[in-house]
Amino acid sequence: MTEREEGFGFAPEHDQPIPYMQRICDYYQTLGYGAPYRWAHYAEVPFTPLRKPLRESRICLVTTAAPYQPGKGEQGPGAAYNAATKFYTVYSGDSAAADHDLRIAHVGYDRTHTTAEDSNTWFPLAQLRRAAAAGLIGEVAPRFHGAPTNRSHRTTLEQDCPELLARIRQDKADAVVLVAV
Repeated sequence: MTEREEGFGFAPEHDQPIPYMQRICDYYQTLGYGAPYRWAHYAEVPFTPLRKPLRESRICLVTTAAPYQPGKGEQGPGAAYNAATKFYTVYSGDSAAADHDLRIAHVGYDRTHTTAEDSNTWFPLAQLRRAAAAGLIGEVAPRFHGAPTNRSHRTTLEQDCPELLARIRQDKADAVVLVAV
């Protein structure tokens, strides 16, 4: 790096972002799919403002984390990818319950540069409760929901999303925090 570049505070050349999108595309190909993975993105994304202030809103948590499944192999922090722990239908849990054991061994993430030791990064229910207690949000919805990480856009859009929306509406949530791992 030249003196001029150092003055800008640039990171060293070896400190590059992890090319996770390319890695996922490569991984998808190694699974035997005929076509490259196509990222879901839209030309127009609707924006819906909150109908009331956040401090008065009921917030629902949606996560892609999976409930721990004893007997299905290693699932703890740093565990290798474990397809046996994937789930294929939406699930719900009681937001008022003290403990939930959710894991992320079923998803592909960079296990070299991430420890995955802090479950709050994929399941921030405790933080939402604290935000409600502090008056930052109105309240936490009575249930949280799990969104499957299927590799099918069609299944996600035609099956999982309508099911999640129905459950979120049943919970009378005003907004959703989506934590996708």
